[in-house]
Amino acid sequence: MQEERMDWPNGAKMALSIVVNVEEGSEMTVARGDRGMEPVDELGIHIKSPIRNYGNESNYLYGIKAGAPRIVKLLKEYEIMASWTVAAMSLENHPEIGAAIADMGHEPVSHGYRWVHQFKMDEEKEREFIRKAVTSIEKTTGTRPYGWLSRYFHTDNTRRLLIEEGFAYHMDDYSGDIPFWDRETVPDKPIAIVPYQLDSNDMKMWTDPAMTPQQWLDYAKHNFDQVYREGEEGNPKMMSLGLHLRIIGRPGRIWAFEEFLKHVRSKKDVWVATRHQIAQHLAKVDPL
Repeated sequence: MQEERMDWPNGAKMALSIVVNVEEGSEMTVARGDRGMEPVDELGIHIKSPIRNYGNESNYLYGIKAGAPRIVKLLKEYEIMASWTVAAMSLENHPEIGAAIADMGHEPVSHGYRWVHQFKMDEEKEREFIRKAVTSIEKTTGTRPYGWLSRYFHTDNTRRLLIEEGFAYHMDDYSGDIPFWDRETVPDKPIAIVPYQLDSNDMKMWTDPAMTPQQWLDYAKHNFDQVYREGEEGNPKMMSLGLHLRIIGRPGRIWAFEEFLKHVRSKKDVWVATRHQIAQHLAKVDPL
């Protein structure tokens, strides 16, 4: 069986995509007209009642106030280009995050207008959701998003709508370790698929509280080392590392991210790239 592979710029042994998710400030709350509270809580406490969860809202706010500065500091210190998957409303409510993305020259990726599920939207409503996100993110960062990441679920129309709305790539895919073309959704206008990873995501420290920062770091480093080794053997691929302001930005966890970055910078021939750069590279090596 032939391994999947992709040659990267300047003979790099692997590509690394750091993804910073910004959901804080657009999560569910009755204060925004939602029927209930945000179900994703570090404590795992969710009540199906129309009441505000002030504790969880403050836990999300921590990501903006304290987590984001720590993450930005490390990205600058280690000269890491990142893709920021942003819920547009989050940047509207916290414009300092959009300003930081713009200041660093990083890539904003649309994570929807709000951090809500879109799978129940009809085509018209979903198109409006996509367009509203593009307009908002361009206003808060100065750059329109070319990539899209749903809140996990999306519709049968999503990818076609993204193509029609000028997106270059879609992230809602976990099927491999290299980008590829979707030539079926709209045959005369393919869209790049840049796969994401759930297994290395810092969310594991929320959804699986038994995972410690050390275990997360070990997993991330093993992931990196395996992909790097395969690149040395002539089968270069990519790795994604997903982060959240409210999770990795904690004092007891941020050190693990720094240790990972130290490990990355100890290796030669690693292409640290935005996801848009990776999609653009696909177009060069596998032109339409």
